[in-house]
Amino acid sequence: MSTLTLKILIWLWPICTFFTILGCAYALITVDVLRQFAQKKVARLSSSPSVTILKPLYGEEPGLEANLASFCQQDYAGDVQLVFGLHEAADPAARVVERLLRRYPTRNIALCIDPRVYGTNGKLSNLINMLPKASHDVLVLSDSDIRVAPSYLKDVIATFGESGVGLVSCLYRGVAAAGIWSHLAAAAINNHFLPNVLVGLKLGLAHPCFGSTMAIRAETLGRIGGFEPFADRLADDYAIGMAVRGLGLRVAIPPVLVDHICSEATFAELVRHELRWARTIRSIDPVGYAGLPVTNPIPFALAAAALAGFDVAGIALFLLALACRTMVSIQVGKLGDAAGGSASPWLTPLRDLLSFAIFLASLFPGPVIWRGHRALLQSDGTLRRS
Repeated sequence: MSTLTLKILIWLWPICTFFTILGCAYALITVDVLRQFAQKKVARLSSSPSVTILKPLYGEEPGLEANLASFCQQDYAGDVQLVFGLHEAADPAARVVERLLRRYPTRNIALCIDPRVYGTNGKLSNLINMLPKASHDVLVLSDSDIRVAPSYLKDVIATFGESGVGLVSCLYRGVAAAGIWSHLAAAAINNHFLPNVLVGLKLGLAHPCFGSTMAIRAETLGRIGGFEPFADRLADDYAIGMAVRGLGLRVAIPPVLVDHICSEATFAELVRHELRWARTIRSIDPVGYAGLPVTNPIPFALAAAALAGFDVAGIALFLLALACRTMVSIQVGKLGDAAGGSASPWLTPLRDLLSFAIFLASLFPGPVIWRGHRALLQSDGTLRRS
């Protein structure tokens, strides 16, 4: 072993040990923040305005009918219109909507099929086409892979009635459809994304807005230019949230969790999805992105233990990191029962190592693949077809 290599190894051990201890401390802070979130109460509903729910669709993903049916089963006193949007009549999702029409004949359900495209973001083109079908001033947008509780609409609209709120968005937890890859995808949301967002909100460092839920008035949407300015944005939800904040209005995040159904069936699909997420975060929040390694002590603990020859101290440090990260997963599981379960403590070490590998891979430029379409992410956050 050369002198240079030896010096590098000598320096690497304290660096890895430092990041392990820092990551463990962060995990303990995260557990406390998760506990505080679980204790928060949702605002009480004072009125029930008429609402239009916009659901852009593309393909028949696993669990789609159950996802959409959950929006048809809302315990809400006001009028609710549901508008589903597709680009093609031959899309298999059209059959799902037809089944919903038969299951819920008394529900006000409309299907908009329009092939017009306005940019590289297909979902936004869909929403632009769907908007003229909306009958009500209060609009609730939600992605097709989201499943909600019967009280969802009441909770969202109650928050929407608070002073100064221009948009309401909801945090989400991962629920695996089936198979190891979907469980790993759900664990990425539950063990990393959800806790990190809550810590960011607590410290005032995060300014999120999620496609899981965006409740906004038609008048406010008009003031930010409608959906058209975001038709080329990858992180369209984040950009819409920032535009609403630019009007001097708040984006409220109530203590309400919705379920994101993770349906990744292969390792390649999982990696493509998570690389897109990581590159999206890098484009909209480079500071938060740079801090991601601090939130993940297990890879550093494993490296420190290996550099120390897996001695007693090194193994103890690794076990400490594992225990702290497992506590985060367990605390997420206490936030409420999700369909299929939300906590996977047994996946913690594998999930954290994979997340670190995804982070390293996302440092390098590359295409994003979304709904089967390949595009390049520009420095300004827009997409360019490749």
